[in-house]
Amino acid sequence: MSTWTPDSWRHFPIKQQPVYENQQHLARVESELRNYPPLVFAGEARNLKKQLADVAAGNAFLLQGGDCAESFSEFHASNIRDTFKVMLQMAVVLTYAGGVPVVKIGRVGGQFAKPRSADTETIGGVTLPSYRGDIINGVEFTAEARIPDPERMIKAYNQSAATLNLLRAFASGGLADLNQVHKWNLGFASQNEVSEKYEELARRIEDSLRFMEACGVTSRNYRTLRETDFYTSHEALLLSYEQAFTRQDSLTGDWYDTSAHMLWIGDRTREVEGAHVEYLRGIHNPVGVKCGPSMKSDDLLRLCEALNPLNEAGRLNLIVRMGANKVLDGMPRLVQAVKSAGYNVVWSCDPMHGNVYKTANGFKSRPVDAILTEMKEFFQVHKNEGTVAGGVHLEMTGKNVTECTGGTFVVTEEDLSSRYHTHCDPRLNADQSLELAFMIADTLKESRK
Repeated sequence: MSTWTPDSWRHFPIKQQPVYENQQHLARVESELRNYPPLVFAGEARNLKKQLADVAAGNAFLLQGGDCAESFSEFHASNIRDTFKVMLQMAVVLTYAGGVPVVKIGRVGGQFAKPRSADTETIGGVTLPSYRGDIINGVEFTAEARIPDPERMIKAYNQSAATLNLLRAFASGGLADLNQVHKWNLGFASQNEVSEKYEELARRIEDSLRFMEACGVTSRNYRTLRETDFYTSHEALLLSYEQAFTRQDSLTGDWYDTSAHMLWIGDRTREVEGAHVEYLRGIHNPVGVKCGPSMKSDDLLRLCEALNPLNEAGRLNLIVRMGANKVLDGMPRLVQAVKSAGYNVVWSCDPMHGNVYKTANGFKSRPVDAILTEMKEFFQVHKNEGTVAGGVHLEMTGKNVTECTGGTFVVTEEDLSSRYHTHCDPRLNADQSLELAFMIADTLKESRK
């Protein structure tokens, strides 16, 4: 392959990029962003890689989740806090059941750009460019809003910086203390079977903490009881933005994308000869690849070689997104090929993107039952193949939304209109996310017997 530089991707075919009308304006913004402080640091990305190596070995579990697409209009501290709380709840459920640490990565602090199935959309006979995320253009269906604007990258950076600041405070400032396990509940959490199971688990944890405190083990003298590691991630889609934050580490001389701890390539941009693979192969962050139903075994092996030529543990995360009732047919051949080739990877399941459907009243939704089914099939394949089911990748929120149908506290198609707030794809709400965590926990518990 060619010699890599932070801008070598510009010489490769590229997809899913906006067309900016004023290239000089774009160049000025890129130049300005190159002088901005990093959002994350190389040492943090290296720590994440070490933890993901434990995931690959089956000694930890990956929980990756957050918004489908962050937006400027819904940027509130309470939204960030509530999603953080739900992920803490899910992590403690998984840790208690599986007996292993949970690596927590948010789809946050940079998840602004979205790939689209078409360059345009038509409503009422009017055709306009597609909405590609707030970092590129506006969601409003007007000609002015849909013009790509480079200045949006600066606003996305500022929002990401504020988000990272708040998340670091939550992770180290007391909210993540296990003694607060009851306080992670959200005010709207329904009194159903799932919330009752969580309350029972919280009581057991509090009993254990009292015993440990009597033995001298408290959150005052053990950091792991009062703080947590929380990492950020997003799809590396808008490469002009990613290049602006590609910095050379002063300690190792390696290049890192300092816009997030982990970056991934989507199912629409994973061509080995494409610009996105070219960019990601040169940075030293952990990286991911979405693997959809069209992924061929040979292409996956070429991606493993391109993105992780040294076969480093924790470097490459293969995120499978097949759709319910398709995993058992499409996934085994991929797992077998990677296993036979000896590649060291994290396998995680994205049960969201393959299960979207359009309701009769025009909403995009995802059935919780289909999401649960895909997760179960993912675990079954790894059990059959003797490989490690490493983690889960979810589009979720701590907000009390009605976007995915089903769940223990049933959301019907008629309910969708009441709190359907997503700017792009439907997300699991807090109840549904916690329900999924208990299902995964049961599977983890069974696999450890």
